Amino acid sequence: MFLTLHDYLFATVYGGGFLVSLLTKDHHWLLARTATRMALLVSILSPLILGMTTPVLPSALAIVMGLLVALLGWVIVDFASRYLEGDSGLPRFVRAMLFTLFSVALLVQSDNLLLMALAWSASSLGLHVLLTHYQDRKAAEIVAHKKFIVSRMADMCLIIALFLVYQSLGTFSLPGINQQLAEMTTLSPALSLAAFLFALAAILKTAQLPLHGWLIQVMEAPTPVSALLHAGIVNMGGFVLISLAALINLAPLAQTTLVVVGSMTALLAAWVMMTRISIKVRLAWSTCAQMGFMLMEIGLGLYELALLHLVAHSVYKAYCFLSAGDAVEHTVRKDYLPQIGSIKGTFVALLLSVVLVSVILLLWQQWLPALSLPVSAGVILIFGFSPLLWRYDGTSLPLMALGAIRICFLLHLYLVWHAAFAQIAPAAAPTHPALLVFVCVAFTLLYIGQVVIRCYPNSKVVKRLYPWAYNGFYLDETFTRLTFKVWPARLSTEQAQTQVNRKKVTFGESA
Repeated sequence: MFLTLHDYLFATVYGGGFLVSLLTKDHHWLLARTATRMALLVSILSPLILGMTTPVLPSALAIVMGLLVALLGWVIVDFASRYLEGDSGLPRFVRAMLFTLFSVALLVQSDNLLLMALAWSASSLGLHVLLTHYQDRKAAEIVAHKKFIVSRMADMCLIIALFLVYQSLGTFSLPGINQQLAEMTTLSPALSLAAFLFALAAILKTAQLPLHGWLIQVMEAPTPVSALLHAGIVNMGGFVLISLAALINLAPLAQTTLVVVGSMTALLAAWVMMTRISIKVRLAWSTCAQMGFMLMEIGLGLYELALLHLVAHSVYKAYCFLSAGDAVEHTVRKDYLPQIGSIKGTFVALLLSVVLVSVILLLWQQWLPALSLPVSAGVILIFGFSPLLWRYDGTSLPLMALGAIRICFLLHLYLVWHAAFAQIAPAAAPTHPALLVFVCVAFTLLYIGQVVIRCYPNSKVVKRLYPWAYNGFYLDETFTRLTFKVWPARLSTEQAQTQVNRKKVTFGESA
């Protein structure tokens, strides 16, 4: 069903705020703050109101995502109202922000595939305006153009996929699509191609290697825009694929593509992140790696883990960008990367992580037999928790015990959240053994790479690898040369003749 006003009041609040912003010339921040606060209130109260007035409630997934978008929108707009106070481009910024929030809200609330695709594309157009907030900056225009190219490539994939789905199933309604797919054991070639194109669109929009350059280089935009991009927009590809879980489960090609591309992106981006000094650039590479991690989880059929990852990453990354000004002080007090006691201690940590995770999972299975945790999720947890023990060299039992207690606490906390999100996300799908082996190899390489870089920074291997990692393995340069030959960026005469900003500004961030 297409949206109705009373069922989708949450998105309507942002849309109404955007329309009013087009008509008013004053009080833009008051309008933006009012709209985001009303949207947050509606996202909290509307499920309760609809439950009392209508027999059909929105899906739990839509409710959770609506609350997430409303919370992020409220926090980011409130921060931006102080951060950009006195900015001459204020009206344009507020309009673009409200339009982008409206598009994202519409995306997460709709149960119609066509409307979701339109909202997804619209959010990228609104983001394009936000990324070029400082219109006299050459770097901002070039990076926004790179993102525009990638987004239009994704839109072409969506158009073809939508045509194939409608031709095969005769509907864009997600409930109707899921109902028909539930009766199938294999997909037709058209639907298999559609699933692959949806996966490819998500890969393009989540900045996977080698199409990641725009995400790393958008630091010319104001910090609130970076927070909105990394916390609320770039991960919408994961939400769309989770909504299409019934289609992805029957498409081996799409699953394999997501696992391979996601794993390789997570591996390479994590290595590159270790070479970065700039806090915001390091966070950008972290987002790139995390998006690869999320797509890998979806390809493995771990939808509850991917949804939990999406929500946690959104909240965490919004906090990181909005508090980036204090990052230097935090880094002085505590290193960003975990300390390694010794090379031997890292393998002891991995072994201890295997034991702890295995024992706790067995205990949970005895206590809660309904809990289902695939082997692939266990592998992820083992590699994910073992760095908590890196700083201990294995000779101090009290320190090892403290690390083990931390792992036990976090694993219990994860299992609680896993059980909760398993009620919201689609059921996990079986994992092909070959994909599980590929993921294990990727995580092993990531683990070994991090250990070697931290323990042997002056070795020949690290010195040879470092220039490649620092330059992102030169993948973005290759993509930029190829695409800009076909569709070059259009710059003003002043921008084209200089590599720096000629106009000095006294507001916002320096170039």
